[in-house]
Amino acid sequence: MTIWRLTLQEIRHRKLGFLLAVLTVAAATACLVGARTLLRVNSVVSAELYEAQEEKLQQSLDEKRERVHQAGAELQDAMRKQMLGLGFNILILPEDQSRSELLLNGMTATMPESYVDKLAQSKIVTVNHLLPSVTKRITWPERDKEVILIGTRGEVPIQHRGLKKELLEEVAEGKMVIGYSIQKDLNLKVGDTVKFMEQDFTISEAHAERGSTDDVTVWINLKQAQELLGMQNLINAILALECDCVGDRISAVREEISAILPGTQVIEKYSQALTRAEARAKAKEVAEVALAHEEATGAAMLQEQASNRAALQNRQSEFAAVLVPLVLAASAIVIFLLALVNAKQRSEEIGILRAIGLKARQIIIVFLSKALIIGVLGGLLGVALGFWVGYSLPQTSGIDIQVSQLFDSGRLKTTLLGAPLLALLLSSLASWIPALLAASKDPAIILQGE
Repeated sequence: MTIWRLTLQEIRHRKLGFLLAVLTVAAATACLVGARTLLRVNSVVSAELYEAQEEKLQQSLDEKRERVHQAGAELQDAMRKQMLGLGFNILILPEDQSRSELLLNGMTATMPESYVDKLAQSKIVTVNHLLPSVTKRITWPERDKEVILIGTRGEVPIQHRGLKKELLEEVAEGKMVIGYSIQKDLNLKVGDTVKFMEQDFTISEAHAERGSTDDVTVWINLKQAQELLGMQNLINAILALECDCVGDRISAVREEISAILPGTQVIEKYSQALTRAEARAKAKEVAEVALAHEEATGAAMLQEQASNRAALQNRQSEFAAVLVPLVLAASAIVIFLLALVNAKQRSEEIGILRAIGLKARQIIIVFLSKALIIGVLGGLLGVALGFWVGYSLPQTSGIDIQVSQLFDSGRLKTTLLGAPLLALLLSSLASWIPALLAASKDPAIILQGE
C-alpha cells in the first residue's frame, strides 16, 4: 500500500477532523486576505474621496479666482466709466496762471496751441484724452447775459497709443452747446439759431442741470472761439484724463508733463473720484487677500484630511497586524490539537503499520501529506472567501469600487499569492510535532498497550 493511498484512506476515514482542519486553515487565511483587501479598499476609497474633495476645492478656488479677476476687470471698467462720467481730471495750465486768479476770475494766462500736439507726439504714459481749450467769462452782448465761453476742438490722440473713444464730442463750427441755466433763462432749445458776438450759431445740445459752472457755460468750436476772443493759436488750458486714479499718481503726472512742456503747471481735479477709486481698489485687494486665505485654508484642510486618513489607515494596519497573527496562532494551535488527537486515535493503526515494516519516516510523510492537503484546500478556500468578504462588505454600505482598482498596488497581489503558501506552512508546522510523536513510538509498546 502506497503512502498516498494511506493518506487518502485516512482522510475518508476521519472526514470530520479533516474538515475541521481545512476550515481552520481557511478561516486563518480568510482573515489575512480579508484584512488586506479591506485595507486596500479603504485606501482606494480614501484616495478617491481625497481627489474628489481636492477637485471640489480646486473648482471652488477657480470660481473665486474668476470672481476676483472679474472684480478686477469690473474695477477697471468702473473706474474708466466713473472718470468718463466725471470728465477730465487733469488741468495743464501756463506756469504764470495764478491759482487764486483761476478760482476767482477764471483762466487768464495763455500758452501756444502747439503744446497739445507736442504732448500728443511724446511718449507720455500718465495721461490720456488731450483736449485744448480757451475759457473766458464774458457778457453775451445780444442777450445781455454773463456767461462762460469755452472753445474746444476734437480731442488730440496720443500717437503711440490706440485710438480711444472721446470723452467729449467735438463742437462743430457754427454749432453751440448751452448749459441748463442759459437754456432756462433765455428760453432756448435744441435747433434754435442764435446770434452770439455777431455770429450765427445753431444750438446742437442743451445740457441737463449739473449744479456747477457748466450750467452757465456756452461751448463753441475752438477756432471760432479763438477768433472771437482774439486768441489765434493760443489756448488757456489742456484738459487730460489721468490713466490710473489709484495712489499718489499726480506727482508722476507733474514730473512727466513738466519734462515735456516746460513752463506749465498741473492741477488735479475730482479728488472725490480718486477716493472712490481707491476704495474700489481696496475692495479688490481685500478680495485677493480673501482668495489667498481661502487657498491656504483649503490646502491646510486637504493636508489635515490626508494626515487624518493616513493616521486612520495606520491604526487599521496596526490592528490588522495584531489581529491576523493572533488568528494564525490560534489556527495553528487548533490544527496542532487536531493532529495530536488524530495521532493518538491512530496509535493502534500506526503500531500495526510499523510492525509490518513501515518506517518512521514514512509515518511522518503520511501525516505531513495530510497536512499539505489541508493547507492547500484551506489556503485556496480562505483566499477566495477572504477576498470575497473584503470586496463585498464595503458594497453593502454603498461603496462602489472596481476589482481592477484593488490591484493597482502590488501589495494585495503579494498577499493573495503568498496566503496559500502561508497556509501550507501553517498546516505543516502545526502537524510536525504530532507526526514526530506518532512515528517515534515503539510499535511493540503500542500493540502491547492495546
